[in-house]
Amino acid sequence: MKNILLTGGAGFIGSHTCLILLERGFNVIVYDSFINSSKDSLENVKKICNKQNNKNKGNLSIINGDICDLNKLNKVFYQAKETNNFIDGVIHFAGLKSVRESVENPIKYWDINVNGTINLLKIMELYDCNSIVFSSSATIYGSCEFGSLSENSKINPVNPYGVTKLTIERLLIDVFNSCPNKWRIANLRYFNPIGAHSSGLIGEDCKGQINNIFPLILEVASGRKKELEVFGNDWPTPDGTCLRDYVHVMDISEGHINTLNYLFQNVPKIINLNLGTGLGTSVLELINTFSETNKVDIPYKITSRRDGDVPMLVADNSLSKKILNWFPNRSLEIMCKDGWEWKLKYPNGFK
Repeated sequence: MKNILLTGGAGFIGSHTCLILLERGFNVIVYDSFINSSKDSLENVKKICNKQNNKNKGNLSIINGDICDLNKLNKVFYQAKETNNFIDGVIHFAGLKSVRESVENPIKYWDINVNGTINLLKIMELYDCNSIVFSSSATIYGSCEFGSLSENSKINPVNPYGVTKLTIERLLIDVFNSCPNKWRIANLRYFNPIGAHSSGLIGEDCKGQINNIFPLILEVASGRKKELEVFGNDWPTPDGTCLRDYVHVMDISEGHINTLNYLFQNVPKIINLNLGTGLGTSVLELINTFSETNKVDIPYKITSRRDGDVPMLVADNSLSKKILNWFPNRSLEIMCKDGWEWKLKYPNGFK
């Protein structure tokens, strides 16, 4: 039974990945500062696991810590070593993720995202832990005017958040090249994760200002926000609104486990992989699908374009399908249904 460290493991994608890891028999250590997440998500992960009566499920440990705290990270690995429960691999979610905030405060994003990752890699190297799955982003591509984005598409991030993700990917290339017979590294470039676990017990618990489209739709649907802003209807797309590749968070989380297993089962390497459905959905299509699926009206107004946005981001996911045997099977309707179930159960998030 392998021991996996999840940095930022109480967050949206982290908590869902934690659940699947436990279900599949991995022991999980969640390392999270809980600045933008809640311990309640992990308590609900335990509830879901306990309901399943899975005798082969893994054990969960929770540590309150910041990736910028080098001494605390060292302590985590040291204690694992002392108890003969060596950390076999890391899934690295921890970091800031708001495009708008990164434009307003780039120094903060560089400090936490980049320097925090450097701290993590220092400690991993110290304890000879050489397998890492990095939570990257499709924002490193910029935009695709025609077709979909493959892992070899032009890299051109247009906001500081995307630049920090790209910087970390380049750092990981250098780390791999320093000892290519040792490191196993995967950069997962996922597109737009939405939805929630079908139980409604875990979902996207947004702290502070909400910037992403799906949580804003949930706010409007629940009556907590009067109407939704659609940032521009003059983009070069079929209906004038931005096209995105929305993918269920459970599909994304399963992609992380498939990637981790792939790294463990193969020779040392570094790989870049897209996680998306390969389907472009416009903002208006998402609004209408949510409304029709859940029988809820979503009032909206068209406003000016938002800084840092691009017209189209859609994945070419053929490589992930081929080498991971990973297929995003949950439809947009299921994403909308599961996300709404979460909002109905936790209208205020984990407060």
